[in-house]
Order: sequence, then structure tokens, then C-alpha cells
Amino acid sequence: MVQPGKLNFDEDNFPYVDLGTVRMCMDRQEAPDWALEVAREELRETPDIMKESFEKLNQLLDEEKHLIVPREETYLKIYLRPAHYYPESAIKRIKNFFNTKIKHPEACRDLLPSKLKHVFDADVLQLLPVRDQHGRRMITIHAGKKWKPSQVPLIDLFRGVQVMIWGAMVEPLSQICGGLVIIDMEDLSMTQIMQFTPSFAAMLLDYVQECICLRLKAVHIVNNSYIFNILFNIFKPFIKEKLRKRLHFHGKDFKSLHKHIDKSCLPAKYEGTASWEMPHSSLTYELFHWYEADYEKAETYGFTEEYKKKK
Repeated sequence: MVQPGKLNFDEDNFPYVDLGTVRMCMDRQEAPDWALEVAREELRETPDIMKESFEKLNQLLDEEKHLIVPREETYLKIYLRPAHYYPESAIKRIKNFFNTKIKHPEACRDLLPSKLKHVFDADVLQLLPVRDQHGRRMITIHAGKKWKPSQVPLIDLFRGVQVMIWGAMVEPLSQICGGLVIIDMEDLSMTQIMQFTPSFAAMLLDYVQECICLRLKAVHIVNNSYIFNILFNIFKPFIKEKLRKRLHFHGKDFKSLHKHIDKSCLPAKYEGTASWEMPHSSLTYELFHWYEADYEKAETYGFTEEYKKKK
């Protein structure tokens, strides 16, 4: 029997949360035909290019004697799809990704749902149960009044975001269509702004711009007021032109947001027409926690201890 608001399992024994009119789940199956056509047009994904890119990327990985990553084609697609099947770009991003874990161990340790339950219990990170009209995975980050730094330190909030990105990275549809982030700054306070330092801003934007293997298509900032400018000025020096073009500031003008995300994909909170309510992020936790073993395995990838000592 399906239990609304609880973890259920489909015919393939994959978990989902029933929200009445939609299911919130991770898409593990291969991307549909329309998305594969997008991959062909936007990412150069053809059988010949894929074969050549897999071979070249494996050669480049062979040269990295201290880097451990799985070599299955389904895994290599995680890196090659965002790199438009250019192996040199893919290997650079792989190395940047795992070097970040060495450079910033506190920010990248224990990227396991079980270690970050308190972040999801605080309802500051949410996986939206539907994608936008372009098939993009959507997540929300509540960095305003919902976020209590005394309960959820900034570094843990960042770790929680990484857990969600890891989840999206392995989804074939997300690899092709990418994802977007809605950052809700409602009632942002000086106490919260003081948590952000230039060094954290530099680390975060280095991760976003140089490391994550997901096509970040847009960042939508909503409910931002004049005080937000103080926070934005901390990040501004580190934002490259490519990301600048994908930043959208809406304030409380949700009609502006709807120009980018169809109203049918958004809940009433953002003046959308979706038939579902924004789920509490404790449900997002339940979903990700079911994949704990996959996250534990992912923690074993990266550079060897010998390499780390040399660094």
C-alpha cells in the first residue's frame, strides 16, 4: 500500500515519496529519447564520439597513477557529458573535483546523508519533486530566516548541497539537461551574512565553476532585499563571466522567476500552479539516505593517500 509522505518502493525496488499528484524520486533509468536527442545536439553524443571519448579518457586516467575512479562507461558519462565529450576537459574537472577534497577536507568530509541529517531536518535544503520544463533537476537552498547557523553551520550546509549534487550527478537525465538552484534569501540577517567569509566564497565558487560534474544551467535568487548586496559583494570578485550570465535576481517578483521556470513546475510559495506542496526536506533526507551505500562507495574514490602526502 502506498503511504503518502513516506518512503515507498516501485516495481524495481527503487524508493520514492508519494506527494499525492507526483512522486519524488531519483531517476536511475536511462534518459528518454527526447533527452538523448538533446545530448546529440548539445553534447555531441553520438556512438562514434562516445567510443572515442571513452577510450581517450581511460588513457588519461591510466596516466593518473594515484587517482582511483571506476571505469564503467555509465560512470565515465558522469564526467564526459558535462564536458561535451572532450576528454581533456573531463579529466581536468575530475582532478579539480578530487583535489578540492584535499584542499578543503573540513568542507568535503563525510559526504554521507547519515552525517548530515540535521541539515535536512532543519528544512533548509529541498529536492523539488519535478523538473523544470527543460528537464532540469531543481533544488532549493533556504539561506534566510529558515537557516539557523547555530544549528546548521555554514560548512555543513555546503556539505549538504554536495550530497544533493552527488545524487543528481548519477542521474542520466540530469547529466544531459543539467540542474538549477533556487536560493531563497527571505529575511536574510546580518548574523547570517557574517558566516560568509571571502575564503569561503572563493572555495564555494571554485567548487561550482571548476569542480562539479553537473551542468549548472541557472541560479535563481529570490526574496533578496537590499541587505543581500552586502553578501553578494563578498562573492562578486570570484564570479566568472559564464556564471554571471546564469545568475538571476528576482527579489519578490515571482513573475520574473516564471520567465525562466514554468509556473506549473513551482509550488504556491513561489506563486506557481503545481498541485503539490513543497515537501519538508526531512523527506529529501529519507530518499537520499536509502542510497547511503552508494555514497559510502563514492567516498572511496579520489587520490591515494600517497598522493595526498606529496601534496
